[in-house]
Amino acid sequence: MKRFKIGYTTGVFDLFHVGHLNILRRAKEQCEFLIVGVSTDELVMKYKNKLPVIGHSDRMTILEGIKYVDKVVPQINRDKFAAWNYLNFDVMFVGDDWKGSPMFTEVEKKFFEVGVELVFLPYTKGVSSTVLRDNVMIN
Repeated sequence: MKRFKIGYTTGVFDLFHVGHLNILRRAKEQCEFLIVGVSTDELVMKYKNKLPVIGHSDRMTILEGIKYVDKVVPQINRDKFAAWNYLNFDVMFVGDDWKGSPMFTEVEKKFFEVGVELVFLPYTKGVSSTVLRDNVMIN
């Protein structure tokens, strides 16, 4: 039996790479059912000021094809507590590169009040969609 019943994680998942796969695998190892929120193009543009290379629909399709993922949903905003109200997960998985950030410090407090755990998973060093995107643009 796994530690958690329903897990949740989110991301842009642009230019899917091994770091994305690692976080999904590690999350699924700890929960029976894993829900993945994929940021919409509009949301990414709003907080990163750039469009993903791969469109939202295609990124959703990629995630749906990964064996560690049980359900894929669009992430239309960054409000993790609203997502919990809708999806009723008991744990949220986040890369440890977000640990200590103002956003997740606040999320952790709110989740604690309702019995939801926030688990930080190791960030895969040396790989990111931004690095991949920049390398493609150079070459």
